Amino acid sequence: MVDVKLHDIGEGMTEGEVIHLFVKIGDHVAIDQPLVEVQTDKMTAELPSPAAGTVQDILVGQGDVIEVGATMVIIDNGKSETIKNVKREASIQKVSSSTNDSMAENVAISRSNGPRRILAAPHTRKLARTMQVNIENIEGTGRLGRITDEDVERHASGISVLSESAASTASVEEPVTHSDESGYDDIPFIGRRRAIAKKMAQSLYTIPHVTHFDEADVTDLLKLKATLKELDADFTKGYNVSLAAFFIKAIAIALKDFPIFNARLDEERQVVRMEKAVHMGLATDTEEGLIVPVIKHVERKSLLAIHKEMKDLIKKAQQNQLKRDEMTGSTFTISNVGPLGSTGATPIINYPEVGLMAFHKTKKMPVVNDKDDIVIRSMMNLSMSFDHRVADGGKAVAFTNRIIELLQHPEIMMLDLK
Repeated sequence: MVDVKLHDIGEGMTEGEVIHLFVKIGDHVAIDQPLVEVQTDKMTAELPSPAAGTVQDILVGQGDVIEVGATMVIIDNGKSETIKNVKREASIQKVSSSTNDSMAENVAISRSNGPRRILAAPHTRKLARTMQVNIENIEGTGRLGRITDEDVERHASGISVLSESAASTASVEEPVTHSDESGYDDIPFIGRRRAIAKKMAQSLYTIPHVTHFDEADVTDLLKLKATLKELDADFTKGYNVSLAAFFIKAIAIALKDFPIFNARLDEERQVVRMEKAVHMGLATDTEEGLIVPVIKHVERKSLLAIHKEMKDLIKKAQQNQLKRDEMTGSTFTISNVGPLGSTGATPIINYPEVGLMAFHKTKKMPVVNDKDDIVIRSMMNLSMSFDHRVADGGKAVAFTNRIIELLQHPEIMMLDLK
């Protein structure tokens, strides 16, 4: 017998949520065949079978939150090892009560009038793309309305079927999503959304946040960007570098002078570890929620290299195709919310980092220059959140001023070229 346990799949995780079971009791499995899909605070991962054999028992259910080290599946591999300490009750915290479970089974037959949030595992979304099926048109029959592989296959063949549990309770149970007449709608608080909530609460309640606001004149930076675009009119040279790449490079340069913001506080050892490498996290909005892909060693990379890698990582994030090492290890994070129309915010730090900088919408505004002339300039707001345990306000202001200097005079960045 082989116990398949939840192991640490990224940066000291302590627990994960089961969001999909690929097998059932009695199934024959091969080595490395996916058994369980687990959602952590950073990623979704498929956990494979370590041995070939028959599924003897499944000790977890969809929606269960389990601790690292907990047994999920037992595989009969034809050997007679003794199973020890395998108790569902000892390792699993049930996500919801029996009342919520019965309500959840009904979500597949009730839909609100507004746009719905699509609940589907990455492998299910991939299957839908492969079968050329629009996943938004599929009615999910899984728990809390989650779309399953079977739903995709049925939709592709033109068959629409409710799950047995949903059909059997349709006439007697209240759906979890309420109609407009009741005055509110309920949506599932599971998977990545719940993982994000836990991560944000951990950061906000652990780190004493302070946010410094400032603005940068990016008129010359926009002119440089436009010039590069003109030099690559046929889009063959890759000169059309995004503003975000300049933001990342400016921060990497500034962190050389202010390494305290490229650090993390180790309270147990009572030290502040200042990292030498700059691994930039990119706060990215996706269909399933916030995710932070990471560009490693930005201090070594050119603007063009940063731009290309950033585009690739964001595309992978949107398609839920990031690998574990592409979303772990960040030492500082940026949030480029300007394209979304944001003019200001107090961003929450990506724990356990020390700082996060948000770049907001650029607007043309009248500005008084050094000659007391009123001129029109392109102004952009910045907000820098930092851990006040590690750094004081004066340092944060000086750090922000250095970044502003680099953005207002982008030619200075040339001095950092290697």
